[in-house]
Amino acid sequence: MKEAIVKPGPQVQIIDSPIPTPGPEQLLIRVIASGSNPKDWKLADLRPDSPINQGDDIAGVVEKVGANVYEFRPGDRVAAFHEMMTPHGSYAEYAVAWAHTAFHIPQETSFEEAAALPLAAMTAAIGLYLRLGLRQPWEAATEERNGPLVIYGASSAVGIYAVQFAIRSGIHPLICVAGRAKEYVEGFLEKDKGDAVVDYRQSDEDLVKALKGALGGRKVYHALDAVSEKGSPQILAQVLEQEGSKVTFVLHGRKEIPESIEQSTTLVGSVHKDAKDFGFIYFRYMARGLREGWFKPQRAEVVPGGLGGVQKALENLKAGKASAVKYIFRIGETEGVSLNGSNGHL
Repeated sequence: MKEAIVKPGPQVQIIDSPIPTPGPEQLLIRVIASGSNPKDWKLADLRPDSPINQGDDIAGVVEKVGANVYEFRPGDRVAAFHEMMTPHGSYAEYAVAWAHTAFHIPQETSFEEAAALPLAAMTAAIGLYLRLGLRQPWEAATEERNGPLVIYGASSAVGIYAVQFAIRSGIHPLICVAGRAKEYVEGFLEKDKGDAVVDYRQSDEDLVKALKGALGGRKVYHALDAVSEKGSPQILAQVLEQEGSKVTFVLHGRKEIPESIEQSTTLVGSVHKDAKDFGFIYFRYMARGLREGWFKPQRAEVVPGGLGGVQKALENLKAGKASAVKYIFRIGETEGVSLNGSNGHL
């Protein structure tokens, strides 16, 4: 099979590899569409001596199941979150995923749409519910846990899924920070409940004033930072209450904010470690949301050439050219690969 290995730069090399074999709790998936993420080039740069297939967003058809798998069978349309920094990722004709991080794709959802979901959507869920401790969507609403909530980087993949989960949980007002794609974010919000978008493209002082203005005098104790760099932690530190607040970041490392504000890092890889049950539940909840229509995939842009388009997409991600869009690859378009149903539905 064809497989793309990501090296520092980013530089992408397409190689021939044997088709992997799934373990007892795993699925072998024939990949129809693969999504990309900024971590794909970042981790390659951080680990130059360990080049690997960095793809983690899988959408395709089950080829084979492990001995202990009971929810899936060959022929099922599925999406899955591949375990990061392990072999057999989604930049290949066939990928391996753990069954608890896979979910059935509703017929209304295309492979390309589904490939935009797993890593980013799960990151958003972990940030809101495990790290910030906000109420789950199925819990009864209570005023003290209803918001406000600040989502910094709301037009990013993680951000737009956080917006949707928060709305499902009845958390308002949502104060969202975005830039070029602020109109995209506004399309998800419930303005009659105080939700608003603040443009970050202004001075730090003006941005803080705008955030406080959007809050309308309300105190805010929770923030999810889907950017976590370029001054966003410091901005949030000036908006959050100095005592009793929580903020979670999507990037490693302690941020320079007051010690009185509780900070955490949202690591999506935890669903392959200590948060397996959480991952199991929320991936299936996402599938239900897709079918019922209250959960929408991020906007996707299919990059031509299949695996041959991975390098260009990662270069664009590194250069910050992606705005409210997920780069997707149809594996069947890869040179040397026979078309394998990449038209979106079987």
